[in-house]
Amino acid sequence: MLRRLFQRRAAEAPARPEIAGRPPVVPAGTRLYAIGDVHGRLDLLQQIEALIEEDLAAARRPVHAVLVLLGDYVDRGFDSRRVLDHLIASPLRWLPRVLLLGNHDLWLREFLAGAPVGESWLEFGGNATLASYGVGLDRTLPEPERLAAARAALLDRFPEAHRRLLDSLAPAFSFGDYFLCHAGVRPGVPLEAQSEADLLWIREPFLSYPGDFGKIVVHGHTPSEEPIVRRNRIGIDTGACWTGRLTCLVLEGDEHRFLATGGPGPAAASD
Repeated sequence: MLRRLFQRRAAEAPARPEIAGRPPVVPAGTRLYAIGDVHGRLDLLQQIEALIEEDLAAARRPVHAVLVLLGDYVDRGFDSRRVLDHLIASPLRWLPRVLLLGNHDLWLREFLAGAPVGESWLEFGGNATLASYGVGLDRTLPEPERLAAARAALLDRFPEAHRRLLDSLAPAFSFGDYFLCHAGVRPGVPLEAQSEADLLWIREPFLSYPGDFGKIVVHGHTPSEEPIVRRNRIGIDTGACWTGRLTCLVLEGDEHRFLATGGPGPAAASD
């Protein structure tokens, strides 16, 4: 499973991002922090927030900081409920903040609404989210009844504040020469016309596309051992739920750099 999920593309050499032959920029006097897929790892989210606070404190001049999280707050890691609690009461909530929607967050939202997504959701880490809310799966029941019982139990335990948070998540965010979304974009489609399905789920033909998207796309969704920097995109899902490395991209002026957590920490669900 991990070998299949992690991106390994030896033929793609790192390249400095550029727009029409020049480095991409963010608005003058601003600094953007973009955090990759959290997947139920509250410990890593707290660590990366502390690194952001240290980074801001070390600034030589005042900066207007913006924080963006790229989605997939739940599933796989065992603290999904606490991650949503933390997002609501984050110590960085004083920063202008954009929370994007990930496909796993959508799965949770759809499962709660009664959509027939339970089987696939559980296969890819939803069981860890159920456990974080104190919901188990009754293996003595046939699958349809088992999923219905789990949904009913989750609805009974799911806070209204969490529902409002899930409903408030944005599909994408544009900032200067950058376009931020969870998964990527469909080549040949204007950024303002991208479908939510592509923004949340796409891999190919996005990942291997060599052309210009109009802006540099910052995304998660496809894990890799290190951040992926290409001429037209930057990928920052470093598989935090398995590797212990949660990555934050920092954009300022025409430069980019990374902050990251560093240890394996608690294990994550293998589904």
